[in-house]
Amino acid sequence: MLILWGAVFVVSLAVLIKGSDYVLGAAERIGAYFGMTPFIIGVVVVGFGTSLPELASSIAGVIAGANELVAANVVGSNIANILLIAGIAAVAGRRLTVGKDLVDLDIPMLAIATVFFLSVAYDGAITRPEAAILVVAFLIYLTYAVFHVDDSRGAKAAEEFLESKAKQTIPGKEVIFLFVGLGMLLLGARYLVEAVLAISDIIGIGVGVISLVAVAVGTSMPELVVSIKAGLAGKSDVSLGNIFGSNVFNILFVVGIPGLIAPLVIDAQTFAIGIPVMIGATFLFIISTLSNRFHNYEGALYILLYVLFLGKLSGLL
Repeated sequence: MLILWGAVFVVSLAVLIKGSDYVLGAAERIGAYFGMTPFIIGVVVVGFGTSLPELASSIAGVIAGANELVAANVVGSNIANILLIAGIAAVAGRRLTVGKDLVDLDIPMLAIATVFFLSVAYDGAITRPEAAILVVAFLIYLTYAVFHVDDSRGAKAAEEFLESKAKQTIPGKEVIFLFVGLGMLLLGARYLVEAVLAISDIIGIGVGVISLVAVAVGTSMPELVVSIKAGLAGKSDVSLGNIFGSNVFNILFVVGIPGLIAPLVIDAQTFAIGIPVMIGATFLFIISTLSNRFHNYEGALYILLYVLFLGKLSGLL
């Protein structure tokens, strides 16, 4: 049975990620049609779009009664995004440049969002009113991110939009891919959660621990692909903006929406190990990027820290 449910986990995770890829690709092209700037597409569409697997699996977990999956998934994903994905992207890209928009907007917003999350999670539970606060904070951030564009880029985007709109319509296939991807997200999330619950029961490991590592790393694969591709292409703003945007989305929206459905609990391992590591990784990332450069040696150290985190979580260290 363990092999069977392991196969279900892998297949459902693959469906979830592929569905996210379809949604993200369609959203990027539709966003470009409507005149979104590269910064907004990188931070808002890409950053949030790559977090769709976390959102889908978290909602499915709450519906299935596995409320502890949500916080573990989010905390584990944020740790993986910073230590593993940013680390690999920096090593692959050798040196990533941190643009002014990231310094002005995303670094302070990630710090504020992390404080918001800690303020509602310190007691090991997240109530519906607390979840509502997180969602409102996310909507404020989203509004500011969309309108945080300087006048010159805004004028250029408007000009490009008018030119493209005169020649194009939204491709019908993009809308089809969008809905096909959403369907795959729902299907993959449902069976992913069922597999996690079954595996947890068979091997006697808590749902939170599995979610903190296996589910978190699996659902972070879109971020990994986007960040590495962008880093290799020299698009540092997209590579790092994707991680900043995804982490803000995770701790505000991915926690907030399921928390509105049902109160959430934080399992012991996530509370004792996951959250402290997430805090340390987040502020280490902020300090690293404030220098306007993110070097490959820093990336290598981040990967090593992730290995140490896995060792500590598994009890090997």
